Amino acid sequence: MSKKEVFHFTVRQLIEILKSLPQDLPILTSGYESGFENFYHPEIAELKHEPENMYYDGEFQSADNEDENTFEAVVLQRVVRND
Repeated sequence: MSKKEVFHFTVRQLIEILKSLPQDLPILTSGYESGFENFYHPEIAELKHEPENMYYDGEFQSADNEDENTFEAVVLQRVVRND
């Protein structure tokens, strides 16, 4: 499986898309069950691809030191609120 089939955007593609939008718009990420949330500063994380996961666990997971076939990706982690 190629990266093109797995990932929707690269950093370069996202920057180009963001450049074309009004520069004063806020950016949000999807919430846990519904709605939208703020997100923390983008960070690079070591991940692994697990396409067999249930939809609520996510197709990509944080990698452990012993995991093979890991990769780095920029992550926009949503802010988790404990109301």
